[in-house]
Amino acid sequence: MSKSMKGKLILILGGARSGKSKFAEKVAVSLGGKITYIATAAPLDKEMAERIRLHQASRPGDWQTVEEQKNVAEVILNGRKGDVFLLDCITLWLTNMLLDEQLPGTGATRSEKEMFILAQAARLAEGVKSGAHLVVVSNEVGMGIVPDASLGRTFRDLAGKVNQVLAGKADRVYLVIAGLPLELKATAGTGFELDL
Repeated sequence: MSKSMKGKLILILGGARSGKSKFAEKVAVSLGGKITYIATAAPLDKEMAERIRLHQASRPGDWQTVEEQKNVAEVILNGRKGDVFLLDCITLWLTNMLLDEQLPGTGATRSEKEMFILAQAARLAEGVKSGAHLVVVSNEVGMGIVPDASLGRTFRDLAGKVNQVLAGKADRVYLVIAGLPLELKATAGTGFELDL
């Protein structure tokens, strides 16, 4: 496959309420093309359902929304040249898979589950081979305290590993703090500039 066919992968990291989602929306728009917003949140309670409703209402009417809690790679792998996918967010996607006792199979060990999730993260990055662009939002969760529960530590460690997989394959990586994006990685020779 020619290098010119490959789309762009842009990873946007930040803490809660850092402004990362708003910045990701600007990046997606700057890439041009039809935007598909991939929402990974599940409305598990009233408060989360209201958050989802407000988020949906804030999106432009011409954006397509796909609600997918686990099989995100399949959505992206069906993209075509010029499509833009905005995936918000990786840590909710990770939570959905981590808590699913059927993935990767009933009785899987924690190590097997981790390997499965890391493989799924690599598959996400493969989606740009079709020429589609992928903007990924993820929480940077490694700067806080060490969680006191085993599941919390597993989540934190796995989120860090997934972010590393995506950052390693990304054309650009940003860290958003207090609404201000800091560029952490810009691959030389990608031949594209973002008009933000």
